[in-house]
Amino acid sequence: MVALEVGEGSFVQAGDTVVVLEVMKMEHPVTADAPGAVEKVHVRVGDSVEAGNALIEFSTADFAEVASPTPKASEPALLREVEDRHLLGRDEARPDAVESRRARGKLTAREYVGTLCHDFIEYGPLAVAAQRGRRGLDDLIRRTPADGMIGGIGRIDTGTRGDDRAVVVSYDYTVLAGTQGFHNHRKKDRLFALAADMGLPVVLFAEGGGGRPGDVDWPGVSMLEVPAFRLFAEIPTPRIGINTGYCFAGNAALLGQCDVIVATRDSNVGMGGPAMIEGGGLGSFAPDEIGPVSDQTVNGVVDIMVEDDQAAVEAARALVGLVRGATSPGEVADQGGLRACVPDNRRRVYDMRQIISTLVDGGTFVELRSGCALAAITGFARVEGRPLGIIANDPHHLAGAIDHTAAVSIARHLRLCDSWGLPVLSLCDTPGFMVGPEAEAEGLVRSAGDLFRASAEIGVPLGTVVTRRGYGLGAMAMAGGGFGEGRFIVGWPTSEFGPMGLEGAVKLGYKRELEAIDDAGEREREVERRVEEMLAVGRGINVASHFEIDDVIDPADTRRWIATCL
Repeated sequence: MVALEVGEGSFVQAGDTVVVLEVMKMEHPVTADAPGAVEKVHVRVGDSVEAGNALIEFSTADFAEVASPTPKASEPALLREVEDRHLLGRDEARPDAVESRRARGKLTAREYVGTLCHDFIEYGPLAVAAQRGRRGLDDLIRRTPADGMIGGIGRIDTGTRGDDRAVVVSYDYTVLAGTQGFHNHRKKDRLFALAADMGLPVVLFAEGGGGRPGDVDWPGVSMLEVPAFRLFAEIPTPRIGINTGYCFAGNAALLGQCDVIVATRDSNVGMGGPAMIEGGGLGSFAPDEIGPVSDQTVNGVVDIMVEDDQAAVEAARALVGLVRGATSPGEVADQGGLRACVPDNRRRVYDMRQIISTLVDGGTFVELRSGCALAAITGFARVEGRPLGIIANDPHHLAGAIDHTAAVSIARHLRLCDSWGLPVLSLCDTPGFMVGPEAEAEGLVRSAGDLFRASAEIGVPLGTVVTRRGYGLGAMAMAGGGFGEGRFIVGWPTSEFGPMGLEGAVKLGYKRELEAIDDAGEREREVERRVEEMLAVGRGINVASHFEIDDVIDPADTRRWIATCL
């Protein structure tokens, strides 16, 4: 069957359709090979033709002089419809939503994604809220783009040489307060499964109000069969959570599963928002009264607090880079400065963070939970461009003794480094585990035991440097569960070792002798004398002579041990 697109006297360009033939219910366009004028048409609409039949005659002789090119559409109408629909979800089509974010000093959800990554492939951008039963489609398209969640796969520039792809999910607070809708739950399910299948890390921008009660276009009742939370928990790759405002209920449940949580100073995070609290008869609270970041950094929920949205995005980029592998080596401080970091006076405190910053590539140390577990320092850094985890004691707090919160924090960090495949550097200066009724009331027995379990369970390399004190069970826990368990254990010239703190050992071991001395001043001098005797035995250089540690080294040589053995 024939359908004509042109008539006699028409002008055509190369590529223009002149006749359409219908074969087996399918249309086959016949196009002009060159520009020309139609001189004669041999067929009529509806004619049947055979192979070899003439269809149209046209001439190209004087075409350039007698006709201008026929205007053509720049793109097919269906493609324009698709492009227009996508544009409705972009920030430029939603100036009011953008302005609401600017008024709060915040980036939009699409700006989070666009700032973090490039070559972003978005999944489900045309989805709208499941509310067609109560709202018109045009309204949903304009007011609920992407069903309030942008998600997909993008590339993150980190300066590393590894795979630069990541799954990025960003709730959109300008759409129904960033709540979890029916379709954006389905998108999360899809993306979390892809992250596990493709072995990609996930960056989650979690700002939002939790579950959404207004979706009506689904047959369920409870929504308790949603698999997103379990799927997210099962992802074997790193999960990095970012929060930049209010984050409650389901959004917070996902954020709390992340390996590392970054939050801006204006964040509030809670398992229940104002409506849920009031609905439970527990009082009426403003959103900024619930889970302020000042509380969530002290209790260990938030690992890294930053000033603003841009800093949060850059923190996410740095964290993704750690699991992507090596970079070019960075600037290195003068390692000779390490020789003066620990005073010869064994009772004088010093700055462990200064030691860390000097040891690692310049500017690469990222500390986690600095406001929590004050006796412990945990974080990440690079040495010669290669990433590693760091655990350390802080002599400024409890003299570096490991209390309940320190044990919890160090154990958690060991497991995190193991799951991310990062070797661990342990900087040890501890008199052991904290003792006393208050310490035990916090549950130290369990947390200390869990620290030993974490040390035994990790499969990544661990190396220990004892900067001053390596005493008792606490020192064993810092060294991977016992001396000789890791890749190396070395001491600095200021290092000292023993089964327990020297003062305690003297007072316990020589209790009868000391009680026989009536004069308090003389008794204290006797304690000091015996401590000096034990210190001579426990000095690092003597312990190394028994090969209980691998060596006592020049502090300036520490970085070479790390780079070679870890």
